[in-house]
Amino acid sequence: MIDILLQTLPFFAVIGLGYGAAARGFFPPEATAYLTRFVFYFALSAMLFRFSANLGLDEVISWPFIWAYALGAGAVYILATVVALIRKRGVEEAAVEAQCAVVGNVGFLGVPMLALLMGEAAVGPVMMVLAVDLFLFSSLIVILITGSRDGRVSPVVLRTVGKGLLNNPMIVSMALGFAWAATGWPLPETVDRFMDLLGGASTPGALFAIGASLAAKSAERLSVAVWLSFAKLVLHPLAVAITALLIFDVEPFAASVMIATAALPVAGNVYILAQHYGVAPQRASAAILVSTSASILTVSAILAWVTP
Repeated sequence: MIDILLQTLPFFAVIGLGYGAAARGFFPPEATAYLTRFVFYFALSAMLFRFSANLGLDEVISWPFIWAYALGAGAVYILATVVALIRKRGVEEAAVEAQCAVVGNVGFLGVPMLALLMGEAAVGPVMMVLAVDLFLFSSLIVILITGSRDGRVSPVVLRTVGKGLLNNPMIVSMALGFAWAATGWPLPETVDRFMDLLGGASTPGALFAIGASLAAKSAERLSVAVWLSFAKLVLHPLAVAITALLIFDVEPFAASVMIATAALPVAGNVYILAQHYGVAPQRASAAILVSTSASILTVSAILAWVTP
């Protein structure tokens, strides 16, 4: 546990550096926004393109893995929804809380950190988790909120979901990478080096951006934030561990990557969606802050459990 903690501490130290720089005003919100945009559209996209182009779709897709993750995460999603409805929060707020409980910071934290800690072989399983989060859960929150407001799920809602997916650079970069891999051609050496160089900026850039964005988060509704953080950091990895290891018999290494990815803290895009729709943004903000702080210990504990 101590060895794993020492390996993860540098990642969280960069997050802390970003937090301190933003909290002291040295790194203003405008700078955080532009750094996040650089990482999202350029550095992280280059990393995902390079990985997917060198892997190939046939090396990544595993239906037992996808079903195990989707059903395990789905069980926690339903639990968080039921808890919110019991508290009379309504469908819209329940959708935001459920999103906090299952959607982790896979893109900005999981891809760079787990690739370094668990090796490049972990990238394929991490990308599968990312794909399920993007296609299933990120679509589900839009459908639930807009459907609740309109009283039905209209073609306009589905078009909005589809447009959002097509405009997501992580999805586009993975799709282009897999399309290139399907040709059977290796990436030209110059292109590979370019993508490697640009993608290398994603790890420090993403971690610093996470920390800087946390400086603007509040810890209001702390009791709910603690519950959502517990669901995300403990119940989510536990649920996918059960489905992966006991129900679908997922290959051991892939299962360990799935569990580690499920243990990541709440993703920042949950707050962006909550703010966009005007549904409990402060609650999402608090869940991100609390879960990211607690994940320094919980992620290390999960990694120590799943790695030999």
